[in-house]
Amino acid sequence: MAYDGITVAAVTDELNKKLTGGRVYRIAQPESDALVLTIRAQSGQYRLLLSADASLPLVYLTEENRKNPLNAPGFCMLLRKYIQNAKILAVTQPGLERVIRIEMEHMDEMGDMRKLCLITEIMGKHSNIILTDDNDEIIDSIKRISNLVSSVREVLPGRKYFIPETRGRLDPMQVKAGAFLDMPELMNMPVHKALTSYIGISNTSAAEFIRIAGADGDRIVKDLNADEKESLESVFSSAMEKIRTGDFSPVVYYQDSVPAEYAAIDTGMYPEKKTGYGMSETLELFYREKELHVRIRQRSAELRRAVQTATERVSKKLGLQEKQCRDTEKREKNRLYGELIRAYAYQIEEGAKVCVLQDYNTGENVSISLDPALSPQDNANKYFDKYKKQKRTYEALSVYIQQSMKALEHLESIQVALDLAQNEDDLKEIRQELSEAGYISADKGAPGRNGKCASGKNKGKNGGAKSKGLCSAPLHYVTEDGYHIYVGKNNHQNEYITFELANGGDMWFHAKKIPGSHVVVKTDGTELPDSVYETAAAVAAYYSKAGTQGKVDVDYTIRKNLKKTPGGAPGFVIYHTNYSMTVKPSLEGVRVAEGGQ
Repeated sequence: MAYDGITVAAVTDELNKKLTGGRVYRIAQPESDALVLTIRAQSGQYRLLLSADASLPLVYLTEENRKNPLNAPGFCMLLRKYIQNAKILAVTQPGLERVIRIEMEHMDEMGDMRKLCLITEIMGKHSNIILTDDNDEIIDSIKRISNLVSSVREVLPGRKYFIPETRGRLDPMQVKAGAFLDMPELMNMPVHKALTSYIGISNTSAAEFIRIAGADGDRIVKDLNADEKESLESVFSSAMEKIRTGDFSPVVYYQDSVPAEYAAIDTGMYPEKKTGYGMSETLELFYREKELHVRIRQRSAELRRAVQTATERVSKKLGLQEKQCRDTEKREKNRLYGELIRAYAYQIEEGAKVCVLQDYNTGENVSISLDPALSPQDNANKYFDKYKKQKRTYEALSVYIQQSMKALEHLESIQVALDLAQNEDDLKEIRQELSEAGYISADKGAPGRNGKCASGKNKGKNGGAKSKGLCSAPLHYVTEDGYHIYVGKNNHQNEYITFELANGGDMWFHAKKIPGSHVVVKTDGTELPDSVYETAAAVAAYYSKAGTQGKVDVDYTIRKNLKKTPGGAPGFVIYHTNYSMTVKPSLEGVRVAEGGQ
């Protein structure tokens, strides 16, 4: 969700628990509008990021050690003077405002203990980081705002600090039972707008409350019946109670394996999710994976264009081949005409343009066109010549059509691999495969575009490390029963896990007649439980082109039943002995193995 008041409440709760009693050990300003405070507390040492970036203001604990400028900016130097080694007394949030206050005490030059407050306002383009004294007077801020910039509030040294009055906004933490939507100012608003009239409630949070309550966000509040109001109030009150009690359940939601949203309270917005992290870890995970996905999509654009161009070219060629093949459909008729003319030549008059002969296969009469300038024997030979030419054309085109269809299947599998790519090494393997197939040039010498991947490490325990020739390792999961599942992210990895990592007794899974990943379950010589078969099949369905469908057919067989396709692309196999099951694409029942992704 947006970094709204609910997220701020979760971050504040986490910071208050971890940082209270700690001391500010180091202060850095890596960017013009961001600070990193290193804080030593009883539970450990933490880095706290405070960002007033207009496009993405954030506050959370981070593991990242950002590069600092050679010369510290003025605001950073001021903070080092006032709060270096200051003790953190509390971290608070006024109401459900997007404001985090870090209250501290610090000994001044005279040896007197003074209370200070570092305030981070997370308000879009109005975001700021402000240091105030114990009288709420501004000492300085990372962004100085004069009355020439804002007529509402000046943020300058010596001015009194206050939060700008939010006109028309209601405090959700102070709402009385039964009066949630009964205030006069909300009556003529759509439900969605009425919810966002409360301080700290973003559009995304409001939409989730409405979804859970089963209401219509576009309806006018005064048109709601008692049951609808009660349902909305119940959902809203439940969320506020969780905020009051600190009952947060941070979550990152995914859609098609891409980070879609994050939330401080798990509402089940999407079925695919990651939980079990603190609020700061959740924020860092979301933005890191989101940035990675965007970067990989940008870096893969060139490869996607190459695949699209090759697909269009092969599709066009296949269309022409199929058209030419349809032109040979009369070959057997030409052969029959030649045989009939030869058999009944004695009945055909010289110079005839047409003859009617009986087909000895069906007993029906057949009308055959003749060249009056040729003898019956020469007419027969003419039809035989057409037959032989069309037969040769058909046989050649059949091979070409098969090759074109395999090429399209190969390109389609590469397209799926591009969708699964998670890092630069994955893209390098795909580039290598496209180069080997002749779809792009190797571009030798270009950074990250060499035709071959560097050799990786030798296989470790359970074959989890990279194989020679692979740039990155396959996905590695573990089931609830402790069985290891490996998933190829592209055709080279599919080839590796199937024919190098797996042994003859391991189980192999693949979406039926659909481009997708090979999935191998290491059996270690034991009989797999039924639940593992179902889980592995669901994983194979998930990592296929049909991964977003409700149901997918999946083939599975023992590894020794597989053979490489003769002369085929990497990762393509043939098998004749297998079982099938229909499953819902899912990653439920598996967890990422340590170091597996």
